[in-house]
Amino acid sequence: MSTPAGAGAPEAPDGLGGLVGLFREIGDLKRVHVAGRPGSIADHAFLRAWSALVAGEDPTAVADAECAAAVAGARLAGLDATVLRDAGLPADEARAVRTRAIDEVGAPLPDDLRKRLTAAPDPTEDTGSAPAFAATLVDQPRAGATAPGRARLIVEPPEDHGEHCWAVAVYGALLAGAVDADPGEAFLLGLAHHLHNVAMPDAGFAGEILLGEHLGPMLERLTEHELESLPTALAKRVRALLGARADADTPLGRAFHAADVLDRVLQVHHHARAAAFVARDALVDLELVHVSPVSAYHDAVLTTAGLL
Repeated sequence: MSTPAGAGAPEAPDGLGGLVGLFREIGDLKRVHVAGRPGSIADHAFLRAWSALVAGEDPTAVADAECAAAVAGARLAGLDATVLRDAGLPADEARAVRTRAIDEVGAPLPDDLRKRLTAAPDPTEDTGSAPAFAATLVDQPRAGATAPGRARLIVEPPEDHGEHCWAVAVYGALLAGAVDADPGEAFLLGLAHHLHNVAMPDAGFAGEILLGEHLGPMLERLTEHELESLPTALAKRVRALLGARADADTPLGRAFHAADVLDRVLQVHHHARAAAFVARDALVDLELVHVSPVSAYHDAVLTTAGLL
């Protein structure tokens, strides 16, 4: 862990303790897949968001739509609006399902934010292709935990940069109000903060230290190369926001750095939980064999088989 912050360090956003459970569930969308879609739900949302932005959609509108989908998706997983409508639900009933999910899992969010998410439209699925760099970031694994002079800690499967950037974008937008930041800017910065990793495989903190004085200029050159592929107005806006990564002295910097560190640590907690998983967690805590008209028979089968 880093050393404790000094007395002059910016205050952390209020209410983080209540939000950690929600962020953990949102982050698990990195590990949920749907047939017919390459990558995870998080990957799909990352590509979809960049497609909408390149097509000219307003970043705040994209942030609201994607955050609403992420909060609802924490419980509904792949049961999004498209799936529900294809299954025969009218648009208003599909929206009611999404609202129930947002109200349930989003209870720790401020009331005004939860209402805004409930009113947000569903993400646009047909805006066109995402920029090439977004697809590469989905294909680019993250290094995980590394430290100078120490062997790499390997965890499987690794997350990709698209998943991480999506999570930081969503968490940042959801935290923006608590630090007086703009949610659209926090979302856009989260999506874009690893553009350098399109061409630069991730060696983690240990590798960055070995690059020494070359690191800063290299990151700037690689980031600028990807920005040049964006529409001029969008590139200008992203370029202006990237400076907020330098510190936590601005509202945007506080929203971004809170989101970034939370996602990095929650990712490690996920691997720790997975390694410690036992059957009781599913059978008892999550009621894998849940109450139903045939519960007694299920229990008899499992007891006879020695599995209960």
